[in-house]
Amino acid sequence: MTLKERLQSETTAAMRSGDALRRDVLRMASNALYLVEKKERRPLSDDEELQVLSREVKTRRESIEAFQRGGREDLASKEAAEIAILSGFLPASLSEAELRVLVDEAIVATGASSARDLGKVMGWLAPRTRGRADGKRLSELVAQSLAKLDLSAHDTAGGH
Repeated sequence: MTLKERLQSETTAAMRSGDALRRDVLRMASNALYLVEKKERRPLSDDEELQVLSREVKTRRESIEAFQRGGREDLASKEAAEIAILSGFLPASLSEAELRVLVDEAIVATGASSARDLGKVMGWLAPRTRGRADGKRLSELVAQSLAKLDLSAHDTAGGH
């Protein structure tokens, strides 16, 4: 069953059970996929569909931060509930330990040696973590690892 078929089936089930939030979130997700397909003028691949849903989750995470800064916990909790619904359609998230292993692999694979190589490392990681890791957190881990490389290279070069 494709992602779109699953969304449609789950939307129907939510309508029958009277779960308005789930119904609305799933309709929105289906609509987001439809709009991207229409814009691209072709059906989306499975990977592209996951990208669209990941983007929807990311948008909600950003909204949660904004609502919390504005003291609107009611809206922040609604966004969190929407993330929970959408997350059920995405691959399982990678743990912190799994991300660190992938970051180390990426640094070795790309030959990265300094913070200037962040883009190269992120480019290697992106297709391997899509939909399974927060890009912001991943970028932080890469930057930390590259900073350590910078420091160790500086230390071995006779610096202080």
